[in-house]
Amino acid sequence: MARLADRISRLKDSSTLAVTAKAKALKAAGADVISFGAGEPDFATPAHIVEAACKALREGKTRYENTAGTPEARKAVAQYFQDRFQRQIGPENVIISTGAKQALYLAFLTLMNPGQELLLPAPYWVTYPAQATMAGGKIKVIETDVANDFKVTPELLEAAITPESRLFLFCSPSNPAGISYTAQETKALAEVIARHPQLYVISDEIYERLRYTDEPYLSFAQAHPEIADRVVTINGLSKAYAMTGWRIGYAVAAPDIIKAMTKLQGHMSSSITSFNMPAVVAALEGPQEPVEKMVAEFAKRAEYIYKRLTAIPNLRCPRPTGAFYAFPDVSAYFGLVDPQGQAIDSAASLASGLLEAEKVAIVAGEDFGAPNHVRLSFATSMELIERGLDRFSNYLASLR
Repeated sequence: MARLADRISRLKDSSTLAVTAKAKALKAAGADVISFGAGEPDFATPAHIVEAACKALREGKTRYENTAGTPEARKAVAQYFQDRFQRQIGPENVIISTGAKQALYLAFLTLMNPGQELLLPAPYWVTYPAQATMAGGKIKVIETDVANDFKVTPELLEAAITPESRLFLFCSPSNPAGISYTAQETKALAEVIARHPQLYVISDEIYERLRYTDEPYLSFAQAHPEIADRVVTINGLSKAYAMTGWRIGYAVAAPDIIKAMTKLQGHMSSSITSFNMPAVVAALEGPQEPVEKMVAEFAKRAEYIYKRLTAIPNLRCPRPTGAFYAFPDVSAYFGLVDPQGQAIDSAASLASGLLEAEKVAIVAGEDFGAPNHVRLSFATSMELIERGLDRFSNYLASLR
């Protein structure tokens, strides 16, 4: 057996990808599986975006491109931020990466030295601690409460800061909790950051278009006049434009940070696929009606799944106001046994028993830093959501 590097042994497999793979394998074997695992829209990429990439291919745009992205693509991102967030930035503030996941990793590697702390509110997306650890950082989890919709308060953030603190990870709307911070809540956290000049912020805003509330959205870099240059905003096309497989993400930050991230990307992957560059422009500058229709449908699903979950006895769930996740607390069912004899002593065992008995795939909360919860993605059809929730509620009712 190969002798592998120590960093590999410290990493866990992605639980979200593992659940999705297991559900696909069961389906391929003929099982009637309903999956709430995948974090990707069940909509087609808008036709005008597809055509932009096809046209680029037909025109022979198949060579290397600038590492940080073509001038046109970077300008489109900068203009999007100017129009949507009133930020006066230019292409020099933008790097386009192979998915938001790569942009995040570049940010961690650029801003963290070994031994420095990442202040990480729980629940969190499974990849955040993995990437910070690979960058040599230490993870300091900030525990939050379902009763407060898992939101970090200024008091909690202030209490967590130490001389070793380097980064604060902010994610709104949230994966996995499906909650969104109000503009005032974001400003209150930015006030704390402003008092600690050694702190930088990685603000994951990949779901900012997928919101189901009338509250105005505030990008973290807008929240305080003194902190914009200390914020790396992560975004991309995967979620809002149903382009998960295209692998197009981007980061917006101060030019010196972008230059450093570009240097790293040059040694990792170079640019994204060259003929996808025009697709960035087409997505951000083209018709937005497909996004609006998708958001309207997700809003209906969010309300439906919330009503169904909160009608189940002893289940607590924050109202999903963004992204496409519901994150109920299932700990009231721990200590019971299902009809197959599976002891339910954790979210993981509940998820395993549910998949075995009812062929419904959900993601356990342990790897999200919330061991009493499970994540259900409603990025699937209403018919499958209804059938899946019927099976889920029947399974919980069967526990004794």
